[in-house]
Amino acid sequence: MGYFHFDVPDLADNISALRREVREFISGELPAAEDSGDGFCPEFSRKCGQAGFIGMTWPRRYGGGERSYLERHVVAEELLAARAPIRAHWVADRQSGAILLKYATAELCKKLLPDIARGECYFCIGMSEANSGSDLFSIHSRAEKTGDGWLINGSKLWTSHAHRTQYMIALLRTSAPAEDDRRFGLTQFLIPMSAAGVTIRPVYNLAGEHDFNEVLFENVLVPHSHMLGKIDEGWKQVTDELIYERSSPDRFLETIPVLYELIRLVEPRPDARAAEGIGRLAAQLSTLRQMSISTAAGLDQARMPGMEAAIVKDLGTCWEQDLPSKARELVTFRPGEPYRVFDETCRRAMLLAPKLTIQGGTTEVLRGIIARGLGLR
Repeated sequence: MGYFHFDVPDLADNISALRREVREFISGELPAAEDSGDGFCPEFSRKCGQAGFIGMTWPRRYGGGERSYLERHVVAEELLAARAPIRAHWVADRQSGAILLKYATAELCKKLLPDIARGECYFCIGMSEANSGSDLFSIHSRAEKTGDGWLINGSKLWTSHAHRTQYMIALLRTSAPAEDDRRFGLTQFLIPMSAAGVTIRPVYNLAGEHDFNEVLFENVLVPHSHMLGKIDEGWKQVTDELIYERSSPDRFLETIPVLYELIRLVEPRPDARAAEGIGRLAAQLSTLRQMSISTAAGLDQARMPGMEAAIVKDLGTCWEQDLPSKARELVTFRPGEPYRVFDETCRRAMLLAPKLTIQGGTTEVLRGIIARGLGLR
Protein backbone atom coordinates (compact mmCIF):
# COMPACT_ATOMS: atom_id res chain seq x y z
CA MET A 1 0.00 0.00 0.00
CA GLY A 2 1.40 3.39 -0.97
CA TYR A 3 1.18 6.65 0.95
CA PHE A 4 1.70 10.34 0.36
CA HIS A 5 3.59 13.12 2.13
CA PHE A 6 2.36 16.62 2.92
CA ASP A 7 4.96 17.73 5.42
CA VAL A 8 4.70 21.47 6.11
CA PRO A 9 8.18 23.02 5.98
CA ASP A 10 9.51 25.67 8.31
CA LEU A 11 9.52 28.95 6.38
CA ALA A 12 12.75 30.85 6.94
CA ASP A 13 12.91 34.56 7.73
CA ASN A 14 14.00 35.33 4.18
CA ILE A 15 10.62 34.03 2.96
CA SER A 16 8.78 36.77 4.86
CA ALA A 17 11.20 39.38 3.54
CA LEU A 18 10.66 38.12 0.01
CA ARG A 19 6.88 38.26 0.44
CA ARG A 20 7.16 41.91 1.48
CA GLU A 21 9.39 42.58 -1.53
CA VAL A 22 6.87 41.06 -3.92
CA ARG A 23 3.99 43.00 -2.40
CA GLU A 24 5.93 46.25 -2.76
CA PHE A 25 6.65 45.35 -6.39
CA ILE A 26 2.99 44.64 -7.05
CA SER A 27 1.82 47.88 -5.44
CA GLY A 28 4.26 49.85 -7.60
CA GLU A 29 3.98 48.06 -10.95
CA LEU A 30 0.47 46.59 -11.08
CA PRO A 31 -1.46 49.89 -11.37
CA ALA A 32 0.52 50.81 -14.50
CA ALA A 33 0.20 47.39 -16.18
CA GLU A 34 -1.76 47.44 -19.43
CA ASP A 35 -3.56 44.14 -18.98
CA SER A 36 -5.15 42.83 -22.17
CA GLY A 37 -8.09 41.62 -20.09
CA ASP A 38 -6.98 38.00 -19.96
CA GLY A 39 -3.82 38.43 -17.93
CA PHE A 40 -1.42 38.64 -20.88
CA CYS A 41 0.83 41.68 -20.50
CA PRO A 42 4.36 41.50 -21.98
CA GLU A 43 5.42 44.75 -20.31
CA PHE A 44 4.50 43.44 -16.86
CA SER A 45 6.34 40.19 -17.64
CA ARG A 46 9.45 42.20 -18.48
CA LYS A 47 9.10 44.03 -15.17
CA CYS A 48 8.91 40.65 -13.39
CA GLY A 49 12.07 39.61 -15.21
CA GLN A 50 13.89 42.77 -14.16
CA ALA A 51 12.86 42.12 -10.55
CA GLY A 52 14.27 38.58 -10.69
CA PHE A 53 10.87 36.91 -10.37
CA ILE A 54 11.21 34.64 -13.43
CA GLY A 55 13.49 31.61 -13.56
CA MET A 56 14.15 31.95 -9.86
CA THR A 57 15.33 28.36 -9.37
CA TRP A 58 17.50 28.23 -12.51
CA PRO A 59 21.31 28.55 -12.64
CA ARG A 60 22.67 32.08 -12.84
CA ARG A 61 24.56 31.24 -16.00
CA TYR A 62 21.17 31.01 -17.73
CA GLY A 63 19.74 34.18 -16.20
CA GLY A 64 18.22 32.45 -13.17
CA GLY A 65 18.41 33.31 -9.51
CA GLU A 66 19.48 29.94 -8.01
CA ARG A 67 16.78 30.33 -5.35
CA SER A 68 14.57 27.67 -3.82
CA TYR A 69 11.21 26.36 -5.02
CA LEU A 70 9.72 27.65 -1.78
CA GLU A 71 10.87 31.15 -2.68
CA ARG A 72 9.40 30.77 -6.15
CA HIS A 73 6.16 29.57 -4.57
CA VAL A 74 5.93 32.76 -2.51
CA VAL A 75 6.37 34.94 -5.60
CA ALA A 76 3.84 32.91 -7.58
CA GLU A 77 1.31 32.99 -4.77
CA GLU A 78 1.53 36.75 -4.32
CA LEU A 79 1.29 37.49 -8.03
CA LEU A 80 -1.67 35.14 -8.47
CA ALA A 81 -3.50 36.41 -5.39
CA ALA A 82 -3.15 39.97 -6.70
CA ARG A 83 -4.48 38.88 -10.12
CA ALA A 84 -1.32 40.23 -11.74
CA PRO A 85 -1.18 39.85 -15.56
CA ILE A 86 1.50 37.14 -15.74
CA ARG A 87 0.06 34.87 -18.44
CA ALA A 88 2.72 35.83 -21.00
CA HIS A 89 5.66 34.29 -19.17
CA TRP A 90 3.81 31.92 -16.85
CA VAL A 91 4.08 28.57 -18.65
CA ALA A 92 7.73 29.10 -19.55
CA ASP A 93 8.58 30.00 -15.97
CA ARG A 94 6.43 27.34 -14.30
CA GLN A 95 7.39 24.30 -16.35
CA SER A 96 8.94 24.78 -19.80
CA GLY A 97 12.19 26.22 -18.47
CA ALA A 98 12.57 23.32 -16.05
CA ILE A 99 12.11 20.85 -18.91
CA LEU A 100 14.70 22.64 -21.03
CA LEU A 101 17.16 22.57 -18.15
CA LYS A 102 16.75 18.81 -17.75
CA TYR A 103 16.53 17.67 -21.34
CA ALA A 104 17.64 20.33 -23.85
CA THR A 105 21.14 20.86 -25.17
CA ALA A 106 23.39 23.43 -23.53
CA GLU A 107 23.18 25.52 -26.70
CA LEU A 108 19.37 25.68 -26.54
CA CYS A 109 19.48 26.54 -22.85
CA LYS A 110 21.93 29.38 -23.51
CA LYS A 111 19.73 30.65 -26.31
CA LEU A 112 16.30 30.47 -24.65
CA LEU A 113 16.52 30.52 -20.86
CA PRO A 114 17.98 34.05 -20.48
CA ASP A 115 15.22 35.42 -22.72
CA ILE A 116 12.59 33.63 -20.64
CA ALA A 117 14.13 34.98 -17.42
CA ARG A 118 13.92 38.51 -18.85
CA GLY A 119 10.21 38.02 -19.52
CA GLU A 120 10.67 38.24 -23.26
CA CYS A 121 10.17 34.65 -24.46
CA TYR A 122 6.89 32.76 -24.05
CA PHE A 123 5.91 29.10 -24.31
CA CYS A 124 2.75 27.07 -24.77
CA ILE A 125 2.03 23.41 -23.97
CA GLY A 126 1.53 20.83 -26.72
CA MET A 127 -0.04 17.80 -25.06
CA SER A 128 -3.81 17.37 -25.64
CA GLU A 129 -5.28 16.46 -29.01
CA ALA A 130 -8.73 16.10 -30.49
CA ASN A 131 -10.25 12.71 -29.61
CA SER A 132 -7.55 12.18 -26.99
CA GLY A 133 -8.17 14.73 -24.25
CA SER A 134 -6.15 13.80 -21.19
CA ASP A 135 -5.41 10.31 -22.54
CA LEU A 136 -1.96 11.23 -23.79
CA PHE A 137 -1.17 7.59 -24.64
CA SER A 138 -3.60 7.87 -27.56
CA ILE A 139 -2.10 10.93 -29.28
CA HIS A 140 -1.59 10.69 -33.05
CA SER A 141 0.64 13.65 -33.94
CA ARG A 142 3.93 12.30 -35.20
CA ALA A 143 7.56 13.24 -35.63
CA GLU A 144 9.59 11.38 -38.24
CA LYS A 145 13.36 11.53 -38.39
CA THR A 146 14.91 12.74 -41.63
CA GLY A 147 18.39 13.69 -42.72
CA ASP A 148 17.66 17.36 -42.07
CA GLY A 149 15.86 16.99 -38.74
CA TRP A 150 12.41 15.90 -37.57
CA LEU A 151 9.30 16.26 -39.73
CA ILE A 152 6.18 16.93 -37.66
CA ASN A 153 2.56 16.37 -38.69
CA GLY A 154 -0.66 16.41 -36.69
CA SER A 155 -2.40 18.83 -34.34
CA LYS A 156 -2.72 19.94 -30.73
CA LEU A 157 -5.83 21.28 -28.99
CA TRP A 158 -6.54 23.53 -25.99
CA THR A 159 -3.14 25.21 -26.40
CA SER A 160 -3.51 28.31 -24.27
CA HIS A 161 -2.06 31.50 -25.79
CA ALA A 162 -0.39 29.63 -28.66
CA HIS A 163 -1.14 32.63 -30.88
CA ARG A 164 1.05 34.82 -28.66
CA THR A 165 3.97 32.55 -27.85
CA GLN A 166 7.27 31.88 -29.59
CA TYR A 167 7.69 28.19 -28.72
CA MET A 168 5.81 25.02 -27.87
CA ILE A 169 7.11 21.94 -26.12
CA ALA A 170 5.08 19.19 -27.78
CA LEU A 171 4.63 15.51 -27.00
CA LEU A 172 4.67 13.55 -30.26
CA ARG A 173 4.61 9.94 -31.31
CA THR A 174 7.94 8.71 -32.68
CA SER A 175 7.27 4.95 -32.52
CA ALA A 176 4.30 2.65 -32.12
CA PRO A 177 3.43 1.84 -28.49
CA ALA A 178 4.75 -1.44 -27.18
CA GLU A 179 2.20 -4.20 -26.53
CA ASP A 180 3.09 -4.24 -22.86
CA ASP A 181 3.79 -0.51 -22.48
CA ARG A 182 1.54 2.18 -23.92
CA ARG A 183 3.95 4.79 -22.58
CA PHE A 184 6.63 3.78 -25.06
CA GLY A 185 7.04 5.67 -28.32
CA LEU A 186 6.42 9.25 -27.17
CA THR A 187 9.03 12.01 -27.43
CA GLN A 188 9.11 15.71 -26.60
CA PHE A 189 10.12 18.36 -29.13
CA LEU A 190 10.75 22.09 -29.09
CA ILE A 191 8.76 23.70 -31.91
CA PRO A 192 9.10 27.37 -32.96
CA MET A 193 5.59 28.72 -33.47
CA SER A 194 6.86 30.77 -36.42
CA ALA A 195 8.06 27.66 -38.29
CA ALA A 196 6.76 27.01 -41.79
CA GLY A 197 3.76 24.66 -41.68
CA VAL A 198 2.43 25.78 -38.28
CA THR A 199 -1.17 27.04 -38.38
CA ILE A 200 -2.99 28.39 -35.33
CA ARG A 201 -6.79 28.43 -35.15
CA PRO A 202 -8.64 30.18 -32.31
CA VAL A 203 -10.97 28.27 -29.97
CA TYR A 204 -13.33 30.55 -28.05
CA ASN A 205 -14.34 29.66 -24.50
CA LEU A 206 -17.81 29.94 -22.96
CA ALA A 207 -17.12 33.57 -22.04
CA GLY A 208 -16.51 34.35 -25.71
CA GLU A 209 -12.80 34.91 -25.12
CA HIS A 210 -9.86 33.65 -27.14
CA ASP A 211 -7.10 32.06 -25.13
CA PHE A 212 -7.43 28.44 -26.32
CA ASN A 213 -6.21 27.37 -29.76
CA GLU A 214 -5.93 24.45 -32.11
CA VAL A 215 -2.43 24.18 -33.57
CA LEU A 216 -1.91 22.31 -36.85
CA PHE A 217 1.43 20.92 -38.06
CA GLU A 218 1.91 20.22 -41.75
CA ASN A 219 5.41 18.99 -42.60
CA VAL A 220 6.98 21.19 -39.94
CA LEU A 221 10.75 20.63 -39.92
CA VAL A 222 12.72 21.16 -36.71
CA PRO A 223 16.45 20.52 -36.17
CA HIS A 224 17.71 17.31 -34.59
CA SER A 225 18.76 19.38 -31.57
CA HIS A 226 15.09 20.23 -30.88
CA MET A 227 14.36 16.70 -29.72
CA LEU A 228 14.31 16.87 -25.93
CA GLY A 229 15.63 14.00 -23.82
CA LYS A 230 15.61 10.41 -25.03
CA ILE A 231 13.69 9.20 -28.04
CA ASP A 232 10.53 7.21 -27.24
CA GLU A 233 10.88 7.95 -23.50
CA GLY A 234 9.07 11.28 -23.37
CA TRP A 235 6.32 9.99 -21.08
CA LYS A 236 8.57 10.24 -18.01
CA GLN A 237 9.50 13.79 -19.02
CA VAL A 238 5.84 14.79 -19.39
CA THR A 239 5.06 13.26 -16.02
CA ASP A 240 7.73 15.45 -14.45
CA GLU A 241 6.48 18.51 -16.33
CA LEU A 242 2.93 18.00 -15.09
CA ILE A 243 4.15 17.92 -11.48
CA TYR A 244 5.33 21.52 -11.86
CA GLU A 245 1.97 22.46 -13.37
CA ARG A 246 -0.35 20.57 -11.02
CA SER A 247 1.28 21.63 -7.75
CA SER A 248 1.41 25.35 -8.54
CA PRO A 249 -0.86 27.74 -6.59
CA ASP A 250 -2.66 28.71 -9.81
CA ARG A 251 -4.34 25.33 -9.56
CA PHE A 252 -6.57 26.70 -6.80
CA LEU A 253 -6.44 30.48 -7.24
CA GLU A 254 -8.05 31.01 -10.64
CA THR A 255 -11.50 31.86 -9.27
CA ILE A 256 -10.25 33.55 -6.08
CA PRO A 257 -11.86 36.92 -7.07
CA VAL A 258 -15.20 35.35 -6.13
CA LEU A 259 -14.06 34.99 -2.52
CA TYR A 260 -12.71 38.53 -2.51
CA GLU A 261 -16.01 39.96 -3.75
CA LEU A 262 -18.02 37.81 -1.34
CA ILE A 263 -16.06 39.19 1.61
CA ARG A 264 -16.42 42.76 0.34
CA LEU A 265 -20.16 42.29 -0.06
CA VAL A 266 -20.91 40.96 3.42
CA GLU A 267 -18.42 42.97 5.49
CA PRO A 268 -18.16 44.46 8.00
CA ARG A 269 -20.96 42.54 9.71
CA PRO A 270 -21.81 39.25 8.00
CA ASP A 271 -24.65 37.23 9.42
CA ALA A 272 -23.88 33.92 11.12
CA ARG A 273 -24.53 31.85 7.99
CA ALA A 274 -22.25 33.97 5.78
CA ALA A 275 -19.53 34.08 8.44
CA GLU A 276 -19.58 30.30 8.81
CA GLY A 277 -19.55 29.76 5.05
CA ILE A 278 -16.64 32.13 4.49
CA GLY A 279 -14.79 30.47 7.35
CA ARG A 280 -15.18 27.06 5.75
CA LEU A 281 -14.01 28.36 2.36
CA ALA A 282 -11.01 30.07 3.95
CA ALA A 283 -10.09 26.92 5.89
CA GLN A 284 -10.23 24.83 2.72
CA LEU A 285 -8.12 27.40 0.88
CA SER A 286 -5.57 27.42 3.69
CA THR A 287 -5.31 23.63 3.52
CA LEU A 288 -4.78 23.68 -0.24
CA ARG A 289 -2.12 26.32 0.20
CA GLN A 290 -0.23 24.27 2.77
CA MET A 291 -0.38 21.21 0.52
CA SER A 292 0.97 23.22 -2.40
CA ILE A 293 3.77 24.63 -0.25
CA SER A 294 4.63 21.07 0.76
CA THR A 295 5.05 20.00 -2.87
CA ALA A 296 7.37 22.98 -3.43
CA ALA A 297 9.45 21.79 -0.48
CA GLY A 298 9.54 18.33 -2.06
CA LEU A 299 11.00 19.79 -5.25
CA ASP A 300 13.67 21.52 -3.16
CA GLN A 301 14.53 18.10 -1.74
CA ALA A 302 14.96 16.73 -5.29
CA ARG A 303 11.77 14.67 -4.99
CA MET A 304 9.18 14.65 -7.79
CA PRO A 305 5.93 14.48 -5.77
CA GLY A 306 3.68 13.27 -8.57
CA MET A 307 0.88 11.83 -6.46
CA GLU A 308 0.86 14.81 -4.11
CA ALA A 309 0.70 17.21 -7.06
CA ALA A 310 -2.24 15.25 -8.47
CA ILE A 311 -4.05 15.56 -5.13
CA VAL A 312 -3.45 19.32 -5.01
CA LYS A 313 -4.75 19.73 -8.54
CA ASP A 314 -7.81 17.52 -8.00
CA LEU A 315 -8.87 19.15 -4.73
CA GLY A 316 -7.95 22.60 -6.02
CA THR A 317 -10.03 22.22 -9.17
CA CYS A 318 -13.05 21.04 -7.17
CA TRP A 319 -12.69 24.01 -4.80
CA GLU A 320 -12.36 26.50 -7.67
CA GLN A 321 -15.35 25.10 -9.52
CA ASP A 322 -17.59 24.95 -6.44
CA LEU A 323 -16.67 28.42 -5.19
CA PRO A 324 -19.10 30.51 -7.33
CA SER A 325 -22.19 28.47 -6.42
CA LYS A 326 -21.21 28.25 -2.75
CA ALA A 327 -20.64 32.00 -2.65
CA ARG A 328 -24.07 32.68 -4.18
CA GLU A 329 -25.70 30.51 -1.53
CA LEU A 330 -24.28 32.70 1.24
CA VAL A 331 -25.87 36.00 0.16
CA THR A 332 -29.25 37.23 -0.98
CA PHE A 333 -29.84 39.86 -3.63
CA ARG A 334 -28.90 43.34 -2.52
CA PRO A 335 -29.53 46.30 -4.82
CA GLY A 336 -26.47 48.38 -5.58
CA GLU A 337 -23.02 48.26 -7.17
CA PRO A 338 -21.34 45.85 -4.70
CA TYR A 339 -23.84 43.09 -5.50
CA ARG A 340 -23.61 43.76 -9.23
CA VAL A 341 -19.81 43.32 -9.11
CA PHE A 342 -20.17 40.16 -7.00
CA ASP A 343 -22.77 38.73 -9.40
CA GLU A 344 -20.65 39.45 -12.48
CA THR A 345 -17.56 37.93 -10.84
CA CYS A 346 -19.53 34.75 -10.07
CA ARG A 347 -20.94 34.61 -13.58
CA ARG A 348 -17.53 34.87 -15.17
CA ALA A 349 -16.04 32.27 -12.83
CA MET A 350 -18.83 29.80 -13.65
CA LEU A 351 -18.22 30.26 -17.38
CA LEU A 352 -14.51 29.60 -16.93
CA ALA A 353 -14.97 26.70 -14.49
CA PRO A 354 -15.24 23.88 -17.08
CA LYS A 355 -11.76 24.56 -18.48
CA LEU A 356 -10.23 24.09 -15.04
CA THR A 357 -10.88 20.36 -15.34
CA ILE A 358 -9.18 20.17 -18.73
CA GLN A 359 -5.95 21.95 -17.93
CA GLY A 360 -3.39 19.88 -16.09
CA GLY A 361 -5.37 16.66 -16.33
CA THR A 362 -9.00 15.73 -15.82
CA THR A 363 -10.40 14.68 -12.47
CA GLU A 364 -10.68 11.07 -13.66
CA VAL A 365 -7.04 10.93 -14.77
CA LEU A 366 -5.82 12.54 -11.56
CA ARG A 367 -7.76 10.15 -9.36
CA GLY A 368 -6.35 7.25 -11.34
CA ILE A 369 -2.83 8.53 -10.62
CA ILE A 370 -3.67 8.86 -6.93
CA ALA A 371 -5.19 5.37 -6.79
CA ARG A 372 -2.15 3.89 -8.52
CA GLY A 373 0.19 5.71 -6.13
CA LEU A 374 -1.71 4.31 -3.15
CA GLY A 375 -1.57 0.80 -4.58
CA LEU A 376 -5.30 0.63 -5.18
CA ARG A 377 -5.12 -0.22 -8.90
